Amino acid sequence: MESIPIATAAPDLDVNAPPAASAEPQATPAVQLTGLTHRYPKASRDAVSDLSLSIQPGEAFALLGPNGGGKTTTFRILATLLQPSATQPGAVQLFGQDVLANPAAARRMLGVVFQSPSLDIKLTARENLDCQARLHGLPRLESTPRIDEALARFDLTPRMHDAVETFSGGMKRKLEIAKALLHRPRLLLMDEPATGLDPAARRELWDHLADLRQRHDLTIAWTTHLMDEAEHADRLAVLASGQVLTVSTPGELKASLGSHVISVEPLHPDQLGTIRDQIDAAFGPWAPGKEPAVIQDTIRFEHEDGPAIVARIAEQLPGGVRRISVGQPTLEDAYLRLTQTPSS
Repeated sequence: MESIPIATAAPDLDVNAPPAASAEPQATPAVQLTGLTHRYPKASRDAVSDLSLSIQPGEAFALLGPNGGGKTTTFRILATLLQPSATQPGAVQLFGQDVLANPAAARRMLGVVFQSPSLDIKLTARENLDCQARLHGLPRLESTPRIDEALARFDLTPRMHDAVETFSGGMKRKLEIAKALLHRPRLLLMDEPATGLDPAARRELWDHLADLRQRHDLTIAWTTHLMDEAEHADRLAVLASGQVLTVSTPGELKASLGSHVISVEPLHPDQLGTIRDQIDAAFGPWAPGKEPAVIQDTIRFEHEDGPAIVARIAEQLPGGVRRISVGQPTLEDAYLRLTQTPSS
């Protein structure tokens, strides 16, 4: 049997994150979804089904889920880009404003950053912001200082007269956010904001967003399937198959597992089922949800004494295991517990 590295994963600490929003309920939520339902034409099931959640003013809130889970549909409805098709579509409110009945009023409170760039790459950074100001009807005396401020805040002043097509992915994303915030919305809504960004650019992006929350009365909500993006949230909703599986803080979600997470990678992939059954028989009985399951070419399970179990697996399965790791529960572990259907 090959060497067995034991990796203990420590929870990430985001030193740049702003203080969490107050847990005390607010009279008027920033976002209130109640029974939201939508089905696309010719689809066999609802894209979102009876979806309800609320986001408090000043919160950083993530919609986390797999592709096809309902994140983008929810985003499009919130952004007033899509009207729910159901006979009883539910209710959507932004700061008490009925989005479905009066989308124009809702748009004035929204800044939207799309997954696909909405910049005109042939224009300069300043010209893109000037066009956005005109679309919102901002007078020149008001828009000029706002544009200057936005360029400075996102460190774009030195490149403000350069065509956007010469910008890096991180610079384009910062310009997208500056553009979305130019009319000073109360809610910044982003769809997969770190798409296409390298790790350094992602870190810089979240540093800027944390600073915005500290300086302004701004609520931020975003969709993502990336665990590191979801870690920046005060709270998150896990969506799958168009429904909310849970709403929690990242810390509470990780703590809900309450034990070590062990991952076993067999020497040969065709041994996954056999080794899963051997572990199941040797170390049971299992609490619900903690039993061995084949997920993403590994056997994953939870146990109160992970290091001891690793040693016993090494003894009982000599020559059949490539790698074993044990660690504290991560957000990914909790997410997989909620969303994955184990292989049989």
